[in-house]
Amino acid sequence: MEFPVKTGAPARQRTECAILPVFDDRALHGAAKDFDRAARGAILKLVRSGDAPARLGTCTLVHRTQGTAAARWLLVGCGSRADFSAKRLTAALAAAVHHLRGTGTKEATSFLAYDGPPGVTPAAAARHSVETARAAVYRFDELKSRADPPSRLVRLGLGFPSGTNTHELRTGIRVGNAVANGTDLARDLGNRPANVCTPSHLADAAREIAKRFGRMKVKVLDEAAMHKLGMGALLSVTQGADEPPRMIVLEYRGGGSEEAPIALCGKGVTFDTGGISIKPAPKMDEMKFDMCGAGSVLGAMHAIGELQPALNVVAVIPACENMPGGRATRPGDIVKTLSGQTVEIINTDAEGRLILCDAITYAKRFKPRCIIDVATLTGACVVALGHVYTGLFCNDEPLAKELLEAADRSLDLAWRLPLHEEYGESLRSNFADFANSGTRDGGASVGANFLSRFVDGTKWAHLDIAGVAWRASSNKGATGRPVPLLVDYLLNSQGPSSDAQ
Repeated sequence: MEFPVKTGAPARQRTECAILPVFDDRALHGAAKDFDRAARGAILKLVRSGDAPARLGTCTLVHRTQGTAAARWLLVGCGSRADFSAKRLTAALAAAVHHLRGTGTKEATSFLAYDGPPGVTPAAAARHSVETARAAVYRFDELKSRADPPSRLVRLGLGFPSGTNTHELRTGIRVGNAVANGTDLARDLGNRPANVCTPSHLADAAREIAKRFGRMKVKVLDEAAMHKLGMGALLSVTQGADEPPRMIVLEYRGGGSEEAPIALCGKGVTFDTGGISIKPAPKMDEMKFDMCGAGSVLGAMHAIGELQPALNVVAVIPACENMPGGRATRPGDIVKTLSGQTVEIINTDAEGRLILCDAITYAKRFKPRCIIDVATLTGACVVALGHVYTGLFCNDEPLAKELLEAADRSLDLAWRLPLHEEYGESLRSNFADFANSGTRDGGASVGANFLSRFVDGTKWAHLDIAGVAWRASSNKGATGRPVPLLVDYLLNSQGPSSDAQ
């Protein structure tokens, strides 16, 4: 989809369809007011008669548009003017794009951000608009015998007032497209079934990213290399599987040669049966999404490769299956991690922390300035936060603040949860250094406490995306979260001077 910038008098902009905001104060603002003036009060009449409701996301398509250069108007409810925000902007635009997908419209122009939202820069509004429109037209049909008809909407202009800095707008559009490309990749990887998206498939995706973009290189460790290094925790998870595991290391070098990288670790369990501690059958098909942490890290690296910011990033992705079998790890088994610490396996379904602990230990070899791991780690996080917020755990206040600010800027929400040593008391073991599973009470914090034992003073954050990585409704599928959060954080970690922001 193309996103041309349009500045100047809104009503004079030639377009198949002008997307205009309607608020519940029964008045018109910004571009809608300009269109109404040119149309001699036609829009205000529709609003005041109730024919163009202001309820958020309600769409009214109008064909009689005399006096303006637009062939049609799409009046989109935006709710209260006082409550208009970046989040409501994206909700309104998503509704508009979904509505236009059902028509023959090939080109439209959005004026939803022409006059606001308050406190949102035009560049940020442009970025949000691009990401929203791209998400609204995303579809996954590569495995269907007959593909769904493609969206006819291929061009969405973004209307802003005269004098708006067009360079900043185009930068926002560029970043939005890069984030959308990374998010689409993460969604595609998550939506592919486990007989397609294997650990080797994830490794191939990393190779493609490294091949496509400059300043990148990839290294893939096979099972023999992991044995040689002593990754006993990761290997314990994959013992029952026929599909070979992979440890994927993808580096981006856009900063100085002496600059410490930011390390991203993504959980890549391409199918999780639970192992010997097997999961119940209902909804087990959704366990193909247990690699969404890995998918989101690859998506973020794709965006970084496209934007080429001035920083260094290394992605470490442990990828494997967790299957039952005659050689599978049993409850009660004890394994030695790459760090040298030993772990008693109480529950083989608490496998994500086992592969991540070896990945975190490996990531420390790069002497990173911080480590951020991303994982569908605990059902307890879903209970705590539902399907709205990513759970954030962090051992460093400035890092936590930066990630929460990135979440707010990117509209990819996160909520900080407690990380205290008391949560580790239930991980005590009589036979090993500690156990991999403890009490279900505060389970998200217990899982984070386990991972914290492997960071050894490194600044570290853990993003539990179990509640946000996929939707289980009729609109089932991977969301690509938290690619927007990660990319925003990375871009803002390179300093204020880079054009990639």
